[in-house]
Amino acid sequence: MPELPEVETVRRGLSSATLGATVSAVTVRDRRLRWAIARDFEASLIGNSINSIERRSKYLLFRLGEKTLLAHLGMTGSFVALPTQNLPAVKAHDHVDIVLDSGITLRYNDPRRFGSMHVFSGDDMAQPLLKHLGPEPLTAALTGEHLFEVTRRRSCAVKLALMDNSVVVGVGNIYANESLFRAGIHPSRAANRVSLARYETLASEIKAVLSEAIAAGGSTLRDFVNASGEPGYFQLDYFVYGRDGEACRRCEAPLKLTRHGGRATVYCRSCQR
Repeated sequence: MPELPEVETVRRGLSSATLGATVSAVTVRDRRLRWAIARDFEASLIGNSINSIERRSKYLLFRLGEKTLLAHLGMTGSFVALPTQNLPAVKAHDHVDIVLDSGITLRYNDPRRFGSMHVFSGDDMAQPLLKHLGPEPLTAALTGEHLFEVTRRRSCAVKLALMDNSVVVGVGNIYANESLFRAGIHPSRAANRVSLARYETLASEIKAVLSEAIAAGGSTLRDFVNASGEPGYFQLDYFVYGRDGEACRRCEAPLKLTRHGGRATVYCRSCQR
C-alpha cells in the first residue's frame, strides 16, 4: 500500500504537471472503487481549475475553487500524468481519466479497486474520512511529548500505536518498522511503557525516515509508480523491513520476524529494546 512518502511523491509530481489547468473532460470506466464513484462525479469536476494539490495523511486533495477532489490510492492505485495527444492504449484497471486543457490527462489505475474518489465542498473537518486524523508527522505537531501523552492508556504494541491514524498519520507498516529500528525501540514494547525521552527520539526518527523516503521517491516493492510512471528507490536503504533472517546492518545479528495486527514486523533483538 502506498504510504505517506509515496503519496507525497505523487502529490509533488501531479502538482508540477497540473496546477492552473482546467478540467475539460472526465471518463469513468469503472465506478466500483472502495466506495462507488458518484454519478455526478464527472459533472462536478468539468470546468473547474486545479488551484493546488495538498496531502492529508495518505489522501490527495485537489483544490478546485470551492470544490475539493479527495482521492486515496488504496493498496494498488496510481495517478500518472500523460500527454493527452499521445495517450497509451487503455489497460485493464485504468478506471478514471481526468483530461485537462493544458494537454495533460491524469489516469488513475487501481487493480484491486481499494482506492476512492469523492468531490465535496466546505470544510475538510466536516468530512468523515478526514476529521479524526492525528497530526502530520513532518510538522511541528508531531513531538515526543505528543506521542507520550496519547499513549498513556494504550497497552498495545508501540508499533500498532504508530500505525493508528488518530495518533499520527501516514506512518504505515514499512516506515513504522524503520523508525522503531532507528530509535532502538522493540516493536512489541507496550506503547504506555515507552518513556518520554525514547518517544522524543522516535519522533525525530519518524521525521528523518519519512523525509529520506520522500527524497528517494518513496518505496516500490511491487507496483508503486510516481506521477511520471517511475518507481521509487527507498527500499534499497531499508534497515529491517523485508529483511527477516538477514544480518542487521548495525550489529550483524540475524533479524527476526513477528507480526502485529497481521502485518509483518522485522526487528533486531540486539539493537531494539
